Amino acid sequence: MAKGPKAALITDTTFRDAHQSLLATRMKTEHMIPIAEKHDEIGFHSMEMWGGATFDTCMRFCGDDPWERLRVIRRHLKKTKTQMLLRGQNVVGYRNYADDVLIEFIKKAVFNGMDIFRCFDALNDYRNLEVAIKTVIDEGAHAQGTLCYAISPVHTVEHYVGLAKELEGMGVHSLCIKDMAGIIAPYVVYNIVRGIRDAKITLPVQIHCHYTSGMGSMAYMKGIEAGANIIDCAISPMSVQTSQPSIEVMCSAFEGTEYDTGLSLEPMIELADYWKEIRPLYASFDLAQKYPDAGILVSQVPGGMMSNFLSQLQQANALHRLPEVLAEMPRVQEDFGWPPLVTPSSQIVGSQAVLNVLMGRYKMCTNEVKQYMRGYYGRPPAPINEEARKMIIGNEKPITCRPADMLEPELPKAKETIAYVMEKEEDIISNAIYPQVAPKFLEERMAKKLKVDIELAKQSSQYYPV
Repeated sequence: MAKGPKAALITDTTFRDAHQSLLATRMKTEHMIPIAEKHDEIGFHSMEMWGGATFDTCMRFCGDDPWERLRVIRRHLKKTKTQMLLRGQNVVGYRNYADDVLIEFIKKAVFNGMDIFRCFDALNDYRNLEVAIKTVIDEGAHAQGTLCYAISPVHTVEHYVGLAKELEGMGVHSLCIKDMAGIIAPYVVYNIVRGIRDAKITLPVQIHCHYTSGMGSMAYMKGIEAGANIIDCAISPMSVQTSQPSIEVMCSAFEGTEYDTGLSLEPMIELADYWKEIRPLYASFDLAQKYPDAGILVSQVPGGMMSNFLSQLQQANALHRLPEVLAEMPRVQEDFGWPPLVTPSSQIVGSQAVLNVLMGRYKMCTNEVKQYMRGYYGRPPAPINEEARKMIIGNEKPITCRPADMLEPELPKAKETIAYVMEKEEDIISNAIYPQVAPKFLEERMAKKLKVDIELAKQSSQYYPV
């Protein structure tokens, strides 16, 4: 069936967020390549296959070069656009990096085959997206601006429409409503999308939900009905749980309506059969919840945060105090200006809630919490509780400028420290973002190549003895 003007478009997350959510981001490139061209033939809007946590885990755990992964997959996707998740000024790391790192990262990503950049900031402080969005546009790629979803007194429909207008003014090509915890309700999505459309914003709207609470597919249906255009889904064996809704299910749900995706289910069965064989290979990492977690609708604590809570409390022999931590969470979130619970703000707020319960309110604070209160992560959606700020950093005055304005260029030092193993300019960027991980990976990569060269030399000498 031909796609109509209201047809729902689908971004396939199987190569990135699906395995990040279900398999601790451990998927190796070698398991993506054999099926990549089959995914390419389906007719997806895009393939999300890079960014987020994949850059770190490629080097740290998988022995894969993240840049090589991008290049190889790009070669196999001849029809479908590539897409990545970019953490704004955090790039693909966990802190703000200097502008030279961010700019060069985007340039090299485009050069190596990236088409669509989903740019987000954990606080929805779009000063932290200014350089990212401008650079993506300047490089001729697609800049998608993100509204990170949260539930709080300040996160109203009007608030999100205001954010959408701000991103529209920055020149983005599309918008994304990002529900990282899987807690957005179907009619809330509907109201936000309708609010955006009523504000005469005509940019394409994409919806990203996790299935954690069990509401993801319903949220997608109401979002599309309200005027959204694109939804993030994964092939069925890599879907639901803490991943995204199933591609096949959403295609079937819209079949025969004005939102019909126009995609054929038959070739998707072949994809599903492949992933049914691959997922068990990662069984030791396959620890995601096996059923919808209704508790998250009450606590609003994503699964990853809950795991951290349990780990911290267990180490302190205080598991029985989990209810106190869950009660403390919204109090800390309010003190911190109601930040959305997404990396890195989720870790900052969550760790402090545990410390408050174990040690007393703000008696002990992490360095990240102090930096947050100093303004180095950006401006939260609501004012920070000044009494709490004073308990944490005393009479220090927080910065009011864009946090990255305080940073010196970082690439020169990053180049200097890996000169002995550097093979390409991308290695400098990898080292700048992950200085604790990249050198070891680059050393091992060089050792492997030397070993191969020696073996080839040995084989050659058998035929051409000296």
